[in-house]
Amino acid sequence: MKQQYRYVDVRAVTSALDDLIRQPIHSVGKAALKRYETDYYGARCQASRAMVDKAVTVIPGGVQHNLAFNYPFPLVFTKAQDNRLWDIDGNEYFDFLQAGGPTVLGSNPESVREKVEELLDTCGPSTGLFHEYEYKIAQKIVSLVPSVEMVRMFGSGTEACMGAIRVARLATKKKNVVKMGGAYHGWSDQLAYGIRIPGTKGLQAHGVPGYLFKHTQEFFPNDLNDLERVLRRNRLHGGTAAVFLEPIGPESGTRPVDFSFPAGVRSLCDKYGALLIFDEVVTGFRMGLGGAQEYFGVMPDLTVFGKVIAGGYPGAGALGGKQEFMKYLGAGLDGHGKKALVGGTMAATPVSCCAGYHTICEIERTDACLRAAELGDRLTDGLKGLIEKRKLPFAAYNVGSICHLDTVGTMHYAIRWSKPWSIPGVLKATSARKSEMQHMGAAYMAEGLVTLAGNRMYTSAAYTEEDIDAAVAAFDRVFDTIEVID
Repeated sequence: MKQQYRYVDVRAVTSALDDLIRQPIHSVGKAALKRYETDYYGARCQASRAMVDKAVTVIPGGVQHNLAFNYPFPLVFTKAQDNRLWDIDGNEYFDFLQAGGPTVLGSNPESVREKVEELLDTCGPSTGLFHEYEYKIAQKIVSLVPSVEMVRMFGSGTEACMGAIRVARLATKKKNVVKMGGAYHGWSDQLAYGIRIPGTKGLQAHGVPGYLFKHTQEFFPNDLNDLERVLRRNRLHGGTAAVFLEPIGPESGTRPVDFSFPAGVRSLCDKYGALLIFDEVVTGFRMGLGGAQEYFGVMPDLTVFGKVIAGGYPGAGALGGKQEFMKYLGAGLDGHGKKALVGGTMAATPVSCCAGYHTICEIERTDACLRAAELGDRLTDGLKGLIEKRKLPFAAYNVGSICHLDTVGTMHYAIRWSKPWSIPGVLKATSARKSEMQHMGAAYMAEGLVTLAGNRMYTSAAYTEEDIDAAVAAFDRVFDTIEVID
């Protein structure tokens, strides 16, 4: 059933973000930050500090994942349940990171865990052979997501995006791949282009030779004219195989797009003979059972899944789409025609398919997407009230359970290559604002709030109205420390 809830006021949010980056930086004051460092991290997080000090000798940077980094040092988490996290020192937190988005039901739900434990008792986590849960989860996805007729599982969203490129090139016999500037579609060579900040091209893809971007282009978010300019130019240079799109905007709506924008992209793809690929790694089974494509009423040719597809367990990736395109991913005895070169011994393991299947079933049974969205509205409304009360230049907005609190505007900048002299200034400004974003994240953490990079949050169905109100009060304590930073 299509989820009904409010969509972000794109014009108002864009105006607020434009104003934010014109303002001096507002962040947690230096004295307050020092208190947090001493009274919280120094006094109450000593076991975490001791473990991280040992970890940096065997792990680059001390953590295995970018999301785990936290200023002034990463905390070590040992327990997750429902909407709470606990660190190794016993401190308790509201979990708005939600493992990066997949736990729509909340962390470690008993109904899913019981099924996984049953599987482990009988089969174990992996066999390398076909298991009935591979069929069950594929059939479930096909029954719920409008454009998907077949599904191939992968180990991650990055792998699914790589597979999508190969399918698109085989299906269209064209070369180029176009993405929205600032969007993140994993860290494969060809898609590590124009990430985080529109216009960066390959500037942030360290370790990737520039020639690998020969057939990758970006367009400015929410700008159909810019997209058509790229598609028109590509006609003379190998054509466009696919357009990748995060349907609510790059980085889960960090720069939101108009409600009509995905439909406009669909029309341009049809006009220029390119496949439309929706990256629903975050929005799939979070915006609704049919994902963002059902919400917007736009049918992509291929859909990339991740995060929730394994219910928070490892092996979270899949590619779905129409049979005429998915045939290029045929495995086993399906030897008809050319097939895309894909693999993944640990993709579609029994444990990942079991966890994903029962998670999606439970989301459907409990209407978890709509419940999480209602709580996302409540969180955002509370934050907007704080911002207005304290007359801060911050921007709070959400699309359902995907919530944003932008206090510095780091990712609202863009590089315009028509004005190359401006590039050093953009890089300097974003670096300074990123540092303050980390300070804000540290203050949130010290007040019991775990966020994604200090500016994005996900609500789950495990929250209550009382929990959200308590979280808003914790944000208010941080806002009480805000000063203009020189």
